[in-house]
Amino acid sequence: MFDIKKYKKAASVKEAISLLAQDPNAKLIAGGTDVLIKLRHGKDEFANLVDIHGLTELKFVEKDSDETIKIGSGMEFANLATNKIILKNIPVLSTASSSVGGPQVRNAATIGGNLCNGAPSADSAASLLVLDAVLELEGSEGIREISVSDFYIGPGKTDIKGAEVLKIIKIKKENYLQFGASYYKYAMREAMDIATIGCAAALKMDGNKIESLKVAFTVAAPKPKRCKTAEEFAKGKVLSEKLTEDVSELVMEDLSPRDSWRASKDFRIHIIQTLVKRVISDAAKFAV
Repeated sequence: MFDIKKYKKAASVKEAISLLAQDPNAKLIAGGTDVLIKLRHGKDEFANLVDIHGLTELKFVEKDSDETIKIGSGMEFANLATNKIILKNIPVLSTASSSVGGPQVRNAATIGGNLCNGAPSADSAASLLVLDAVLELEGSEGIREISVSDFYIGPGKTDIKGAEVLKIIKIKKENYLQFGASYYKYAMREAMDIATIGCAAALKMDGNKIESLKVAFTVAAPKPKRCKTAEEFAKGKVLSEKLTEDVSELVMEDLSPRDSWRASKDFRIHIIQTLVKRVISDAAKFAV
């Protein structure tokens, strides 16, 4: 049994915002794959729930006339993994979506919930970081936008206000057109487990030189993180085995892996440096 004290089903985003504003202790629930686990573990701060699962205004993927891709926060990972717009334009997000849990979890879990949970292991985070995704939130004071990088504050913490709803994930054309991208999740039990390390790279080439490289990791720092030092180093350089080896060393400048019961710090460093070389190589295959 779940110790739910209050439960309200919102008929719209506007109603959800109103219900959150009325009850400062209320939390949103969508797919519930994270929230219900927290409740089962006795975290009573999730005892008052506002349900936004299934709202049609949050379940869409579209490409605007300016080629910005917009993803409703209520999209389940199973649907993202097979969506034609995603597969054609940003397949790296399809790969990440396919790595979330098992089939039952992917059918329920939403991309918005995955982000708002704030977990350093969020499977969608690395790919959205290298896509420079922007999040649109709506609250009592109106609509605001924030980069996915700035949205993450720390372990389990995001920059979402009490009466706000994450509505849309936006990816502008300059952040995916002509980029090749790749994501790989290393876990002890593959998709059925939380990532030990997740790594994504996006690569744009100018001939044989790197015009832009973006690299992001999960479970390698207190929050999902881009590796800016390595990215700046790679800019303008010829893509080579030596370059990827140098990048694999430099990513550690922006990361802080730790010991845990899942893996030791030394093992995480080994996986980090192995994965970044792999995803850069894979991304290069798809770069225009």
